[in-house]
Amino acid sequence: MKKNILVVVGGQSGEHEVSLMSSLSVLNAINEEKYNITPVGITKKGAWKFFDEPVEVLKKKSWEELRDYLKNEEGEDVSLRTNTQNEPKGKLVLWSQHRKEDIDLVFPVLHGPFGEDGTIQGMCEMLNIPYVGAGVLASSVAMDKVMSKRVVSTLGIRQADYHILLKEEYEKSPKEKEQQQLNIEKRFAYPVFIKPANLGSSVGITKAHNREELIDGIALALSYDRKILVEEFINAREIECGILGNYYPEASLPAEIIPHNEFYDYRDKYFDGKSQYVIPAELSKEQREKIQSQGERIFKAMECTGLARIDFFVEKTTGEIYFNEINTMPGFTKISMYPKMWEATGVSYEALVGELIELGFQRFEATKV
Repeated sequence: MKKNILVVVGGQSGEHEVSLMSSLSVLNAINEEKYNITPVGITKKGAWKFFDEPVEVLKKKSWEELRDYLKNEEGEDVSLRTNTQNEPKGKLVLWSQHRKEDIDLVFPVLHGPFGEDGTIQGMCEMLNIPYVGAGVLASSVAMDKVMSKRVVSTLGIRQADYHILLKEEYEKSPKEKEQQQLNIEKRFAYPVFIKPANLGSSVGITKAHNREELIDGIALALSYDRKILVEEFINAREIECGILGNYYPEASLPAEIIPHNEFYDYRDKYFDGKSQYVIPAELSKEQREKIQSQGERIFKAMECTGLARIDFFVEKTTGEIYFNEINTMPGFTKISMYPKMWEATGVSYEALVGELIELGFQRFEATKV
């Protein structure tokens, strides 16, 4: 008997559009001989919506069409119900005035806050329904760049030095702003990177070369998050590694990104496409194995399940390896780095999506009391 998969797309974060791009690839990759698919969109205001059209029609849409559909608040509102007397545990029911759908597993193709940060994972836990990807703890810790760095520091893995800045402290007064800027300049030489602590896809990131760019970069990052970090610049190659599995994870062949701009920014990731990719990355056997080993160790330390993409720096002169960040629901278009790394390792996009669904079911069974 076919299992019913709920694919959740969109979301309230700054990565709403990225989710729509990823979700179309996922929808087209799910094996419909094995699974039934129910797509549901979350608007930027947080409303859950059924799509009016059948999934076969939806899969042929562009991400812009999905964006406009959700922006216009089209479709019937979705209500959720579970665990009534007539429904077994692990069964979710979606309904509206004209529809009712039984769901066996949730595939949250959501990036950033309200999707990748433990919130929808917590909802699934409360509803007692299987889902794809990391659990509440791993999702929330990995989403927060500061917290993930603190976990990784316990493993003895090198990472860039960083300074934490909180909005309520920074904006307390003009004098406090200036003092914080001076503290950063005393600690680091330019250039520096400024990042929101809880966002992905390079949204809100600035590479600042002077005080003016630092001030603008801080303002931009604080428009996305109340907690940001300023990182030292490392003259390094950007290397990524995909991790797949639950309690016995495996690492993909690493890949290298050669940015077209000064760093691999949001526009280049999803729109311009001018950066170059080397898959597998040209690394020594020792470097490759060290990155794969460190990736698996970080995955386990964070208590991740399902998938993660872990980003590293390899310093150009010394070859030293630094942890950069972890993403528990990385970009998932067919040309995104995570699936491309697994493709180079011997796992097709379709097989990867199927494996993630099965890992979600396996995790649910393993954690049932």
